[in-house]
Amino acid sequence: MAQVYYDADANLQLIQQKKVAIIGYGSQGHAHALNLRDSGCEVVVGLPTGSRSRAKAEADGLRVMTPADAAAQADVIMILIPDEHHRTVFERDIKPGLAAGKMLMTAHGFSLHFSQIVAPENVDVAMVAPKSPGHMLRRLYTEGVGVPALWAVHQDATGNAEALTLSYARALGSTRAGVLRTTIREETETDLFGEQAVLCGGVSALIRSGFETLVAAGYQPEVAYFECLHEMKLIVDLIYQGGLSYMRYSISNTAEFGDYVSGQRLIDQHVRDEMGKILNEIQNGTFAVRWITENQAGQPSFKAMRRAAQNHQIEEVGKELRAMMPWLNPVQVESDTVKSTN
Repeated sequence: MAQVYYDADANLQLIQQKKVAIIGYGSQGHAHALNLRDSGCEVVVGLPTGSRSRAKAEADGLRVMTPADAAAQADVIMILIPDEHHRTVFERDIKPGLAAGKMLMTAHGFSLHFSQIVAPENVDVAMVAPKSPGHMLRRLYTEGVGVPALWAVHQDATGNAEALTLSYARALGSTRAGVLRTTIREETETDLFGEQAVLCGGVSALIRSGFETLVAAGYQPEVAYFECLHEMKLIVDLIYQGGLSYMRYSISNTAEFGDYVSGQRLIDQHVRDEMGKILNEIQNGTFAVRWITENQAGQPSFKAMRRAAQNHQIEEVGKELRAMMPWLNPVQVESDTVKSTN
């Protein structure tokens, strides 16, 4: 059974006695910084001088400085920028300011597990990974509850890394819901697998293939969109609330019967074999090397695949249909949109 820790297992005063640097102010960065501040911690945000997020962080009442200055002044440094930038920012801005006894943290294990970050032996290294987007982490904290998180200690130089990591998780609000102990390896490999085989790669490919099958058979693209993409949220919300059993309880008997007889025809042994191969490529580092090399080359294949996906018919049809449903607060990602790195 997994070990789960709650407020009673975490001493909030430990992190309150430290100066915390949050490197980055995106989805996770803003939530960590604000939650820690509201939990009584001294927080500084590390952002490049030209970052568009500087004004937002300052408007939120936070002290902002360069990543190098923030890391040099802080006792605990949490890196909350995209994985592909960890190595450069760590080597250039953070490592020079790492004194003995400090703690380096991440919210995902990729850069630690695949040695993109190799910290000096005299510092603690840990992870706290909330299981939600940053906006939800922040909203639930303000409502007096929290989101679960995974936590792990990668390197315990001081002998106090576990207690301080739990204290950080409490300041986030996650110990209100419960935090599960894991390892950097387990979090990294399961997270990558879940994203690729199910949550992102699997689901998006299934939606797109279903849409293409109906359109190729002569059905209206708009109807195909509703049946294969739009209603996905309705089903996922039921699963999220009460598991697969509650989803099946809530749908019609016809739909439930179709679930049993058709689902296994799609997710057959061939698919499970491919899932095994994907997991093996994650475990042996093949995927990590491919992604690291892709970034070193300037992301040519990644950007080409992104453009092709954004130009798919399902995206054009969806844009028109979502405009009919303003209650969704529809958004449109243009083909040249660049994600914020901080």
